[in-house]
Amino acid sequence: MKTHALYVCRLCGTNTPRWQGRCATCDQWNSIDEVYATTTHRSEGVVTTSLRDVADEDVALTPSGVGELDRVLGGGFVAGSTTLLYGEPGVGKSTLALMTLRALALRDADVLLVASEESASQVAQRARRFGEVPRGLAVATTTSVRAGAQLLHERRRTLCVVDSISAMSDDTLSSAVGSVPQIRNAAERLCSAAKASGTALLLIGHVTKDGELAGPRALEHLVDTVVRIEGERQGTIRLLRAQKHRFGSTGEVGIFEMVGDGLRELLDASRSLRGAQLDVPGVVLTVTNDGSRSFLVEIQALVAHASGATRRVAYQVSSQRLSLLLAVLESRCGVDTSALDVFAATAGGLAANEPGVDVALALAVASAVMGFAVAPTVVALGEVGLAGELRPVSGLTRRVGEASRLGATVVIVPSDGDLEDVAGVTVLRCSSLVEAIDAAQRVGGSR
Repeated sequence: MKTHALYVCRLCGTNTPRWQGRCATCDQWNSIDEVYATTTHRSEGVVTTSLRDVADEDVALTPSGVGELDRVLGGGFVAGSTTLLYGEPGVGKSTLALMTLRALALRDADVLLVASEESASQVAQRARRFGEVPRGLAVATTTSVRAGAQLLHERRRTLCVVDSISAMSDDTLSSAVGSVPQIRNAAERLCSAAKASGTALLLIGHVTKDGELAGPRALEHLVDTVVRIEGERQGTIRLLRAQKHRFGSTGEVGIFEMVGDGLRELLDASRSLRGAQLDVPGVVLTVTNDGSRSFLVEIQALVAHASGATRRVAYQVSSQRLSLLLAVLESRCGVDTSALDVFAATAGGLAANEPGVDVALALAVASAVMGFAVAPTVVALGEVGLAGELRPVSGLTRRVGEASRLGATVVIVPSDGDLEDVAGVTVLRCSSLVEAIDAAQRVGGSR
C-alpha cells in the first residue's frame, strides 16, 4: 500500500504531477488542490467467460409515477442504479425530484430525500404545494457523505434523492465543499452504497456558468444515467432529455410546463402550446420530430426597414440556418432582405433547430417580405439546399400524420422522400423553394 500526492483542479478535474498556479486545461488561476491517494498493489484471479454463454437478464423497472420522466428513463428507475439530474438554477430540478418522491410514496413505496441545501421545513413547504404529503415521504437533512451512505445501507428503498451532490462533503478530505475531490468522493460512496442496498439513487447536480455539469467529468462516468432538464427561467416550458442511459435509449424527450404548484406534464404539447391562429403574413406551421414524438411548431417571421446596419435576430431557431436561408431567398427566389431587419422565432416555447423546418422558416420570411399570408391549415416540411432545392427529411409520414391530427389539410413537402398516404391531407410535392413559395400563395394564401 502506497500513499502519494495528487494535484487536481477543483473546476475541471484535471490531474497534474505537481502544483502549478494556473490549470493548463481550464486556464483558471489558483484552482489546483493537493489530495492524497492510496494505491494497493495486489494480484487477482480473473475468469473469462464466453459471451455466448452469458444469459440475458431482464432489467426490472419501477415506474416513477411521473409519465414524462418515465418516458425519458425508458419506463422507470432500475434498482441499484444511479441517475444524475442536472440543470440551470431555478429550472425545476428539486421540484421534479420531489414530485417523483411524492408519486412513489402515494403508492406506498419507501422513499427518502437527503436534503443537503434546505431544511426539513423548507422541503415540507414545497411538498405541500403538490397537495397532501404522503406519510411514507421521509426527509433527512445532512451534508455528510458518511451519514448519507449509512442511510442507504440501512435498508433497501425504492428511491433515494440526494439534493444536491455538490453540497455533500467528507470531513476526512481537506478540500473545500463543492470541489472536484469532494464531489467525486461523494458520488463514489453514494453510488456504491446504493448498488449494495439495491436502492435506486437520484443525484441532483448543478451547472457551471457555461451551462456544463459542475464537478469532475468522472461524475458522468460513475452514474448509469445522466438527465438534463432545460428551459428558460422566465419561460414555462421545461424539456427533459437523457444524455446517457445504460438501460435504454437516449432519444426521448419529456415536456413539462411550470405552473404555480409545480411542474405539469404536457402529454399533447402540440395542442397545448398552440396559440391563436392569425391570418397574417410571416406565420407558417411545421412539424419537428424529437425521439418518438412529433410536435407542431409555429414559425414566425417579421421584417422591418433598417434604420442603420441590418439585424438578423433568431429566437428558438438556428441563426446559422436563418442566414443561409436569407441568402438562398435572395439568390434563388428574388426575395431581397438586404435592407431589412429580419426577426424569426417560434411561438409557444419549443425550439425548432433541425434542418427539417427550413422550408417553413423560408416561407415565413418570404410571406413577410412579399405580404401574403399562409393559411393556418397549411404545413411546410423539408430541408433547403444552397441551390434552392428541397431535400427530404426523416420521419416524413409521422410528421404528416401529426399535422393531419391537428387540423392541417395541405402539406408542402419535397418531391423526393418516402411518404405513405395520410387520410384527409393533400400533399403538394415541390422540388425547389420557388415552387414551395408559389404553392403556399396558391393554396389559401391572401394578399
